[in-house]
Amino acid sequence: MRAGERAADGSVSLQAVHCLGFCYGGPAALDGDTPCAGADLAAQLCGRAPRRAPPIPATAVAGPVLLDRQAGWRLWPQLVARADAPDLIRDQVARSGLRGRGGAGFPAARKWQAVAAEPGPRYVVANGDEGDPGSYADRLLMETYPDRVLEGLALAGLACSATAGVVYVRSEYPQALASMREAVARARADGHLGRGVHGSDVDFDVEVAQGAGSYVAGEETSLLRSLAGLRGTVRLRPPYPVQSGLFGRPTAVNNVETLSAVPAILDRGGDAYARLGRAPEAGTLLVCLNERFVRPGAYEVELGTPLSEIVYGLGGGLPPGRTLRAVQVGGPLGGFLPPGRLDLPLLASALDSAGVALGHGGIIAVDDTVPADALLAQLWRFYAAESCGACTPCREGTRRGATDPQTASADGGLLTLMATASLCPFGRSIPRAVRSLVCALAEDPP
Repeated sequence: MRAGERAADGSVSLQAVHCLGFCYGGPAALDGDTPCAGADLAAQLCGRAPRRAPPIPATAVAGPVLLDRQAGWRLWPQLVARADAPDLIRDQVARSGLRGRGGAGFPAARKWQAVAAEPGPRYVVANGDEGDPGSYADRLLMETYPDRVLEGLALAGLACSATAGVVYVRSEYPQALASMREAVARARADGHLGRGVHGSDVDFDVEVAQGAGSYVAGEETSLLRSLAGLRGTVRLRPPYPVQSGLFGRPTAVNNVETLSAVPAILDRGGDAYARLGRAPEAGTLLVCLNERFVRPGAYEVELGTPLSEIVYGLGGGLPPGRTLRAVQVGGPLGGFLPPGRLDLPLLASALDSAGVALGHGGIIAVDDTVPADALLAQLWRFYAAESCGACTPCREGTRRGATDPQTASADGGLLTLMATASLCPFGRSIPRAVRSLVCALAEDPP
């Protein structure tokens, strides 16, 4: 059987997916709701080897903030009783310099202030639709620290004066979905959620929603349409979600990693968090390394850490006999850097100046076994498969790229049109990522 086919009796079908969040130990497959991964994947699926889903190797190099093992819900009972809690939360998060970790990098406190200024009812949404191949940070946090994700969402809700929250989990993460649902049930049983939380006048509850298998649903307007039961396509802005989001009401959408930092910020103080990182960007980031590294896994590092330290120091470089040709930073819409550019710091501003986006923080090593033309073709196939098709430049541009990747990558007019006229960051970011790959491979030929 091939991908897209099924057995004659309908008992088995195969579907290709771009990522299941096992980039540290792939290849991987999802059999119903059961993941399995490893070099012997075929044997596992055929019953010749025991199925296994290796846990994510996670190391706190800085902080820890996101990988702090303290229990969740420590601050929430105290803060719901304070009348000044919304102002206090927004002030401390503003002092911290916390920005969105999903790729856009928008200041979290400013978003919450904008929602709070709008008439209610208001909503907060945790975006766990982590679709970037090479990144599994959100999966790690939702599966291992679900209480912290929920407390961060609740604190964001308090800062926005919202009465309800939603955790949106991508469909390819069944274990994360189960973990978040169990955490919500525990939180309700412990009195953290519901009406009159802990005897206060705060009403706040959370639902967990399963995604619909769309990469573009990670974009906030597409995600909100999906939550409303509509097709996950991007809509025009303005109005922005902070004005008209879920069900047309003011909504703050924050990435899971962003929300997971909030309890620690309020516990230790915004100024303490701001001292982490390197100006102008504060805090830590979960950087995910793929299986091509000697030591793959998730590493919590300070923003500003040199890429060379992450690639060679933490990741251990590539195994003997393999040559590093390029690294992909920030997923398919991030970009590629040749080995000679790894002196750059892990900062959105520095990477942007080099023609690469920080994105979600995943780093994929590309070695000398990967042909340049095959990598370019795969990139365009991904774009064509994941474009929502809502706008012509992205829809037609990605189709042309998938049909003839070499010609499309060299077509300056096409790339400029996509970069300037696409409806959302997906289409607008493709040209930069393609150009960075072409440049990276040209600087480090096979």
